[in-house]
Amino acid sequence: MIWFIVLAVMAASALIQAVLNSKFKKYSKIPNDAGMTGADIARKMLADNGIFDVTVTSVEGRLTDHYNPGDKTVNLSPDVFSGRSVAAAAVAAHECGHALQHAKGYAPLKMRSSLVPIVSFSSRWVSWLLLIGVLLVERFPAVLWAGIILFAMTTLFSFVTLPVEINASSRAVKWLESSQIARAENNEKAVDALKWAAYTYVIAALGSLATLLYYISIASSRR
Repeated sequence: MIWFIVLAVMAASALIQAVLNSKFKKYSKIPNDAGMTGADIARKMLADNGIFDVTVTSVEGRLTDHYNPGDKTVNLSPDVFSGRSVAAAAVAAHECGHALQHAKGYAPLKMRSSLVPIVSFSSRWVSWLLLIGVLLVERFPAVLWAGIILFAMTTLFSFVTLPVEINASSRAVKWLESSQIARAENNEKAVDALKWAAYTYVIAALGSLATLLYYISIASSRR
């Protein structure tokens, strides 16, 4: 039963990712109404919200956009940084949504940031512990349980990430509407793009939970 759930989540994840890629490809060809680049939009959104200590920079790669609370930078991929599309506007505003969260002390963002060192440590060891734990579960069940505990931290991180991402998108949509960067029709496209991006986080969290339950079922059945 658990295996079926895991496979179903994997299939849903692939489908959502395919739709998301299709949406962003489509909306990347539609210019935003203000004719502004993603970098311009990010700087304007920050300034409109009274944030002047955050730097907007360009980073290499595709879909590498992120906000770094450590050095207060909004990092945009080249297509977003220089792009003047609806998709670029949506992504830039979303990442600035995280900057607003940071400035206002948004609790879930604080919690996610506090989990980063733990999750970073877990990611280095969890795969090995789970593999060895499954192979030696009859003789050394504690190894598998140690892996499960580490994996549980990544699952927790996935669920804490959900409100952080959804709230950032909500802040982005609210600002895009009030600033008139996008008129009603194009604003709906931006909302649609951000909605599908949010689905990827939902399915990732569910997938992590399903995998966690799978390993717990293995450990429990060997008692």
